[in-house]
Amino acid sequence: MAEAARIVRTLDKPTWIMAHRQTEARGRRNRPWLQPKGNLAATLIFRPQATPQEAAKRSFLAANALFEALSIYVDRNRLALKWPNDVLLNGGKIAGILLESASRGPYVDWLSIGIGVNLTSAPTPPDAPDSATAFRPVSLIQEGGERIGPEQFLTTLADAFATQEAKLAAFGFPRIREDWLRNAARIGEEITARTGKETIKGIFDTIDQDGNLILITSRGPRSIAAADVFF
Repeated sequence: MAEAARIVRTLDKPTWIMAHRQTEARGRRNRPWLQPKGNLAATLIFRPQATPQEAAKRSFLAANALFEALSIYVDRNRLALKWPNDVLLNGGKIAGILLESASRGPYVDWLSIGIGVNLTSAPTPPDAPDSATAFRPVSLIQEGGERIGPEQFLTTLADAFATQEAKLAAFGFPRIREDWLRNAARIGEEITARTGKETIKGIFDTIDQDGNLILITSRGPRSIAAADVFF
C-alpha cells in the first residue's frame, strides 16, 4: 500500500501491486500483519468517482470478491464474511482487507484496497494470546483447500473484483450489500462490538446502506460505524 501511494501519480488505470515479501506489513489501526512467503499481499489502486463515504463501501465489494475467489479453491460453505473486513474459513481468519484513500475535494483522489490472504501458512499474530478480538489465523492449505500460488490467486481475485465492480455500476450498493449479507457470519446471533469507547453486545441484525453494523441491544437498535467484532 505504501508503494501504491508512492506511484499513484504515474498510473493512468486501475493497477494491482503484489509484494512477494513485506518487511513493514500492517493491518487496521496500524496493527502488525505477518506475511510469510507463499501468501498473498496485494493492493489495488485506482481512482473511482466516489465520495470518501462511497469509497469506504468498497470494503464490502472487496470482501465479496475475496469470498468468490476463495470459493474456487475450497468449499464455499466453509467460508464466511466477518464485519467489517475479514474473511473466515472454518471460523478462523484467512484474509483481511484494508482501505486507504486521499481527497482534497468532494471525491477521493485515489483509493487503495490492500488484501492479505493466508494461502500456504497461518502466522501467529504478535498479540494473539492477549487479544480478546483475535481470531485464530488459518490458511487455505492447512484447512484442506487447494494449493495455489499468489500470482494465480491474484488473477482469480482480480477477475472476481472486476465482476463486483460491474455489479456496483449496474445495481448500486444495495446489490453489494445483499451479496455480503448472504455470506455474513453470525447474523441473528449475539456478537460483541468493541469501539474505542465502549463494548456493545447485541444480536447481529444487518448492515445498513452505509455499511454500518446494526445490533439489536437491550436498549434497542444500535448503529456502529467502526469497531472490532468478536464472538
